[in-house]
Amino acid sequence: MNSVKKIAMLIFIALPSVVCAGEAQVKWHDFNDYHDVRPSNQTKGSYHKQIAKNIDEHFAKLSEQLPKNYSLKIEVTDLDLAGDVRYGGVNEIRVVKPIHFPRIEFNYVLSNESGVVAQEDNVSLKDMGFMDKIKMGRDEAFYYEKRLLTEWFGEQILPRI
Repeated sequence: MNSVKKIAMLIFIALPSVVCAGEAQVKWHDFNDYHDVRPSNQTKGSYHKQIAKNIDEHFAKLSEQLPKNYSLKIEVTDLDLAGDVRYGGVNEIRVVKPIHFPRIEFNYVLSNESGVVAQEDNVSLKDMGFMDKIKMGRDEAFYYEKRLLTEWFGEQILPRI
C-alpha cells in the first residue's frame, strides 16, 4: 500500500510539468555589439557562450509555465550586465555597484497553435534598484539579469495566457 501512495504522489507532482509544456527560443545578435558583456578572467568566446547558455536555460525554465503548444520567441538586441569590469592588477574583475545596473533589450513573440497571442518590439528592461532587493541564490550566474527577466515574464507574459 505504501508503494501505491508513492506512485500516486509522483504522478501528482509530475502532472503539472506535463500539462504546462511551452517552449522558448532565444536569438542572439553579435555579442560585440552589446553594451557590456565583457568577461573578467575568461576568453570572450567562452564567456559569451556561458551568457547565452544561462539565459537560454532560464527562458526555457520560464516557458515551462506556459500552456502546451505555446511558444515564446525572444530576440535579444542589447545586453548590459550588472556591474562593470575593472582592472585589478594582472586580473580583471567584475565589480557590482548600484550605478552599474542590469539592462536588457529584446523583441518577443508569444504564440500558440491559433497564432500570435502577444508581440512587442523594443522591450527595454532595467533595474536601477537591483541591489536594494533581497538576493536569494547568491552563487547563481547572472542572477540579476535572470531576476529581471523573471519579473517581466510574471508581469507581462503570464497574464496574457
